[in-house]
Amino acid sequence: LQRSQQLKRSAWLAPAPCRLNSGLPMNIGVLFVPQQEAWVVERMGKFHRILEPGLNFLIPLLDRIRYVQSLKEIVINVPEQSAVTLDNVTLQIDGVLYLRVMDPYKASYGVEDPEYAVTQLAQTTMRSELGKLSLDRVFRERESLNANIVDAINQASDCWGIRCLRYEIKDIHVPPRVKESMQMQVEAERRKRATVLESEGTRESAINVAEGQKQAQILASEAEKAEQINKAAGREANAMLVKARAKAEAIQLLAAALAQQHGSAAASLSVAEQYVSAFSKLAKDSNTLLLPANTGDVTNMVAQ
Repeated sequence: LQRSQQLKRSAWLAPAPCRLNSGLPMNIGVLFVPQQEAWVVERMGKFHRILEPGLNFLIPLLDRIRYVQSLKEIVINVPEQSAVTLDNVTLQIDGVLYLRVMDPYKASYGVEDPEYAVTQLAQTTMRSELGKLSLDRVFRERESLNANIVDAINQASDCWGIRCLRYEIKDIHVPPRVKESMQMQVEAERRKRATVLESEGTRESAINVAEGQKQAQILASEAEKAEQINKAAGREANAMLVKARAKAEAIQLLAAALAQQHGSAAASLSVAEQYVSAFSKLAKDSNTLLLPANTGDVTNMVAQ
């Protein structure tokens, strides 16, 4: 296993090689270090110094370049792993790690295989974090899950001189049966929303129809009321006009009759008849009466 891991190491972190390893630069006294690289030098088997980019001088035979560290941002694919959620659903998750060597000395002597160590740490942290979440929350809280994994890796890799910049979940594979149940749940939720929206639309339609009928009845009753008022006002006015005209015509006829010969005598006869008729009805409705003093003087009353 260690041999296979050593074969998978990238060029950014070289392992402790033998003297004749062609993967490391040879010490010829004058060395040119590329930008964004750090060369770890040992003098007689002990750490001596770290060469900075540019021109550097070393003592041949005594100094040897032991490690070459890349200071660029490194991308590592985290292999697919299985994890169990809080509600006992097994998921297959893979991700991507973004690392950077912050301390070449710790990265060279702090851990044997930094890439393998960080990958294993990311996998174990992922399984631990997924065990705290249910299946529904895993899809909603991917950002917080990534942040928790980055914090856990940085706490452990601080002594290795490596800093994890980001961790991103590439894909989450759900078991087929769970996927089918999730699809059924989504379809049921959509049907529920459609039913609710349809019922709300029916209710709003019924309310609008009822409001329209109410307003129509109110307007119709108001119109009928106004019509009746107008009709009543017109009938009363017409009745008053007819009465007034009839009374005027009666007065004119009476005046014309009085103006004729013996008209006054006829008027006196009519008044006397009405007086006698009214006098005959006294004391029929009540026993209390108010009469003038000369009630019996019919002649005088008629003359007046």
